[in-house]
Amino acid sequence: MNESARATSLYTAEQVRRIDRNAIDRLGIAGFGLMQRAAAAAYASLRRRWPEARRLVLLAGNGNNGGDAFLLGRFALRDGLDVEAVALSGYSRGDAQRARDAFVEAGGRLRVAEAGASLGPADLCVDGLFGTGLDRAPDGIAATLIGRLDERPLPTLALDLPSGLDADRGVRLGPCVRADATISFVAWKRGLFTADGADVSGVRELASLDVPAAAFDGVPADAELLDAAVAAVLSPRAGNVNKSRFGHVLVVGGDDGMGGAARLAGEAALRTGAGLVSVATRRTHVLAMNAARPELMAHGVADVPALRRLVDRATVVAVGPGLGQDAWGRTMHAAVQDCGKPMVLDADALNLLASAPRPLAGNIVLTPHPGEAARLLGCDVATIQRDRYAAVRELAARYAAVAVLKGAGSLIADPRGRVAVCAWGNPGMASGGMGDVLTGVVAALLAQGLSAWDAARFGVALHARAGDVAADASPRGLLASDLFAPLRQLANRFEP
Repeated sequence: MNESARATSLYTAEQVRRIDRNAIDRLGIAGFGLMQRAAAAAYASLRRRWPEARRLVLLAGNGNNGGDAFLLGRFALRDGLDVEAVALSGYSRGDAQRARDAFVEAGGRLRVAEAGASLGPADLCVDGLFGTGLDRAPDGIAATLIGRLDERPLPTLALDLPSGLDADRGVRLGPCVRADATISFVAWKRGLFTADGADVSGVRELASLDVPAAAFDGVPADAELLDAAVAAVLSPRAGNVNKSRFGHVLVVGGDDGMGGAARLAGEAALRTGAGLVSVATRRTHVLAMNAARPELMAHGVADVPALRRLVDRATVVAVGPGLGQDAWGRTMHAAVQDCGKPMVLDADALNLLASAPRPLAGNIVLTPHPGEAARLLGCDVATIQRDRYAAVRELAARYAAVAVLKGAGSLIADPRGRVAVCAWGNPGMASGGMGDVLTGVVAALLAQGLSAWDAARFGVALHARAGDVAADASPRGLLASDLFAPLRQLANRFEP
C-alpha cells in the first residue's frame, strides 16, 4: 500500500490492531519502537501547531496510549519544556511502564490523579488516556479529568483518538475529550470522520510511523475517505458538443407551498452541468419558477399521462423535493418509481418508499437524512446515529441502491458493501433546502453519464465543498442557494 492509498483508507480499531500485530510479529518491529515513533510524530505535530507552548500537562492512561504520552513528555523535557504527567493509576501495562519509567528518569513530574484532581498550570494538554482501547463510557477518575479539561479552554492534542470517542462508530461513549487536533497512528480510525468524531477530533493528522506496506496484507480497508481524486470521475468537456450530450434531468416535486424545494434541486442540476432541466410541479409554481430561473422548463402537472410524457424525454429523474405525501405526491411518486431511468430519491419520495419497502432496480441513489433513514429501516434515529456505518450499509443492501446517509461526515454505500466518507461540510449546511440542492447535484452527474456510485461520491463531495466555500468563516445563516456559484466553479475545477 502506497502513502496515497493509506491517506484515504479507513479502518476499524480491530483492523488496526491486526496491522500492529503484523508489524510486530511478522515484520519484527518492536512494540516499544512503534511507541517511540508515535511519540516523536506527536511531539513534532505539537511543536508545529503550538510553538509557543512552554508548560504541558499529560493525561496518561494505563496502556499504550499513556505510554505514547509519557514518551512525548520525554521529548518535551529534552527541549526544556515544563512537563507534568497526571496518571490514572500508580502502574502502567507492558511497554507503557517502560515509557513511564523513562519519563520519570528524564526529570518529568508525575502524580497519580485522585478524586477532585485538577490539571494544574499548563499551556497545553496532551490526551493519552485511552485511544482506541475503550469500549465503554469513561468513569471514575478518568471522567473527572475529562470534565476538568472540558471546563477549561486548554488547547488539546489527542493521541490516536480523543478519549471517550468510539473508534469505529464515531459516537461519544460518555464524557469525551474535545481535541483541537488529533494525530492518528499507523492508519485512520473510521470513527474520526463521522457523527461526534467530526466534532471532537479537531484538525486530523495521520502519522504512518513508517510501518511497511506488508503489515497491511490481508487487512482490507473498511471504508475510503473522499479526497480530490474523486473529481477524476467527471471528464473535462470537449469543445464540439451540444446540450443533449449532458443529459436531461426531470425534477418531480413541489406540492402546494413547497415549490422552492423543486426549484432548488433544478437549479443545482443546471449549475452542476446538466444539459437540460425540467421540473414537474404544481401549476401554481410555474410562473414563479419561470420568472426566477427561466432556464428551468417548469411544467404544471396534474395527472399521470402528463408526467409520463416528461419522463419519456428525460435522461434522469430526481423525485422528492417538496413532493409531499398527499394525493398529488403519491400519484407522482407511483408514476415514476418503475420508469426504468436512473433516479435520485429524496425527501418524501423516501418516506413513501418506507411505507411500502422494496428493492429498487437500476442506477438509483437514495439520499436520506437520519430521520428518513430510520423510517426506511424501521427503527429510530438514535439507532441510525449509534452506528452510521452499519446503517448506510443496511440501506444500500436492503434497497439494492447506492445510499447517501447525510449528516456530519456523510457516508455513501453501495449494495456490495463499499463505503465512502466525506469529511468536508460545515454546520451552516444544517438548514432548509440543502438536501434539495444535493439531489440536483447528484442527478446532474448521473445525467452526464456517471454511475450511481460515482455520482453519489462526487456529488456529496461537490455539495460539501461548495458549502465550505460559501460559508467561509461564517456558517451561521448559510442559505442553500448560496451554494450555486461555488458549485459551478468546483464542477469545473474541484479543489479540496
